[in-house]
Amino acid sequence: MSLRIYGNRSLKTLPGQETRPTLARVREAVFNIWQNRIAGCRWLDLCAGTGSMGAEALCRGAVLAIAIEQSSRACGIIQQNWQQVVQADQSFQVMRGEVVKKLPLLAGQTFDLIYFDPPYASDLYQPVVAAIAQLNLLAPHGELALEHSSGSLKLVIPAELEICREKNYSNTSLTFLQVAQL
Repeated sequence: MSLRIYGNRSLKTLPGQETRPTLARVREAVFNIWQNRIAGCRWLDLCAGTGSMGAEALCRGAVLAIAIEQSSRACGIIQQNWQQVVQADQSFQVMRGEVVKKLPLLAGQTFDLIYFDPPYASDLYQPVVAAIAQLNLLAPHGELALEHSSGSLKLVIPAELEICREKNYSNTSLTFLQVAQL
């Protein structure tokens, strides 16, 4: 399957259903919403799949992109995709493993934009959002976007975070969280 991102760049993908790339219209919507926040940002891509969201962020000027992905084959694809778009003033890291176990390794860092797109039927939403809140991974003025099946998100929002917007795109929804305003 061919996948194109910002600047008509082509990315590699895995054959079959091992990863599920974010739909082009959802990816476009996220980058339209965040368009004024990407240049110079620190980006965290969770359950990164082929890395299309992080690659797009790098193309649009993110200074750092970190991916966490469980599949070793997908990590290889992310590495290749990000290597072809990264500029001299940017850096990236690809971490292989279970997202809940890898997040503590990022303690002490903060990210301006976090994109989380796990398998929709997984039980990852609650523990990952809780870990992001507990580890203070989201920068004070940052945003976390959760991609999920429309109408299916069952989540108790930690007190440290709050919903700032929700968007629906047919069968896919995005819920955006930010650090709770005191």
